[in-house]
Amino acid sequence: MAEFKVIAKLLKLKGMKVTGVSFHRERVVRIGVKPFKNGCRCPECGRRGTIVRQRPEPRLWRDVPVGGWKVFLCFTPREIRCATHGRIEENIPWAESGARVTLRYEYLMLRYCQRMTQKAAAELLGVSASTLSEQLHRSIERRRSSHRLRGLRMLGIDEVSYCKRHKYATLVYDLERAVVVWIGRGRGRETIDSFFENRLSSGQRARVQAACCDMSEAYMGAIREHCPNAKLVLDRFHVVKAINDAVDEVRKEQWRQADVSQRKALKGLRWLLYRHSSTRSRRETRTLQALERGNRRIYRAWRLKDELEQLWHYQAPWAARKFLKRWTAALRSRLEPMRKLARTLRRYQDGILAFVSTRLTNAVSEGINRIVKIVKNRASGFRDLPPFADLIYLTVGDVDIPAQISSRFRTL
Repeated sequence: MAEFKVIAKLLKLKGMKVTGVSFHRERVVRIGVKPFKNGCRCPECGRRGTIVRQRPEPRLWRDVPVGGWKVFLCFTPREIRCATHGRIEENIPWAESGARVTLRYEYLMLRYCQRMTQKAAAELLGVSASTLSEQLHRSIERRRSSHRLRGLRMLGIDEVSYCKRHKYATLVYDLERAVVVWIGRGRGRETIDSFFENRLSSGQRARVQAACCDMSEAYMGAIREHCPNAKLVLDRFHVVKAINDAVDEVRKEQWRQADVSQRKALKGLRWLLYRHSSTRSRRETRTLQALERGNRRIYRAWRLKDELEQLWHYQAPWAARKFLKRWTAALRSRLEPMRKLARTLRRYQDGILAFVSTRLTNAVSEGINRIVKIVKNRASGFRDLPPFADLIYLTVGDVDIPAQISSRFRTL
């Protein structure tokens, strides 16, 4: 019938024809389909095989809803004998092997979950949130199961919190492509070791040129052990954070020792001390300079912080090393937080100075982490890591998962 041909064309049932349409309760439409030819292909190798038997009952595949009606494709698949893979069920052109949803439905589900909450996507697709979560997990797992890392030269490592009570996940980034390549539970040495040992070959580890992380002994130790040719770079963001924390500790000490009248002069200094010299106004700078008469300890800590900003502008590693050695003379200061900071910078100076020659930072990973937090907030948090990891891979992963689906099944 002509209307069946129109339906087949709209549903892009290439090589198939519509045999019937039936309407059921709860706004359900079942569309019967079957192939034009008798030949069946193996889902593994694509070769034609001999039909062995046909299943007694038809099988349903959920498709994209139309006009508020739930659409199912109805077909009775056959078992064939492949010369290579033996007895196997024939290839279903509109769905993945073993899937109960069409590729068109899968593509729409993936795109929806990239842009909205799973609850909202489930309402649009006409399924429950729990069902959608299971379908999403199987779809992402299926498309990432055969994926292999390639061309990883600049990597970054950081951790993110995914649940209350200090539950963390380790994220590994490809800093050149600005994507997440791996997610592991925990932030200890065994977690990052599993990435290098199980996900990268010895040749891939040898080709890593630089790796950026914070001052975590677990991450630094793993990079030194598994990537002997990589230059270890300590993230500038975390170094600056350590400097700001040291200055703030000096401010806190002075606040605790000050009386009521002195606290009025110190009020509002916290965020002002954090500001970079290039973003301060003249009025703010004069306020800080007035500390030379009001509180010399805070003034001294602020001056040391401002002087250290010059380190990031050096182009020659030898000049930066000379400057850092001169700056760590703060060890002679009577400000204990600054002395502790100077000892930390001297201990990790090789990783800090590596920034001068590579200009590598975890700024890309911090930007990705902002998106990761949006994903977590959109779901109002996660109870376990796998659902969180699925959405991270879908949103900022190294594989464009929806793009793996054939273009003729893309509905957006």
